[in-house]
Amino acid sequence: MEDIISVIIDFLAEYDGSSPDEVRAELDLGGLELPVDSLLIVEILTRIEERYSVAIPADREAAQATRSVRAFAGAVLDAIVERQQS
Repeated sequence: MEDIISVIIDFLAEYDGSSPDEVRAELDLGGLELPVDSLLIVEILTRIEERYSVAIPADREAAQATRSVRAFAGAVLDAIVERQQS
């Protein structure tokens, strides 16, 4: 799951124009909450889906997962595991 978290942080850093280390430090201070608006969430979600060849369902659970990096990474990992089992 740490790999997925790193990818999310890399995407946030790219968008923000800062280094991944700076983003990680900011997230560590804020409890790994995603400091983004809904448009950026959609962009990150799309990039994650493309990178890992998964589809994250657009349901309430997925929406709640986008509030934190760790929860979002967990939702991505669940989608990867589900894809591998099918």
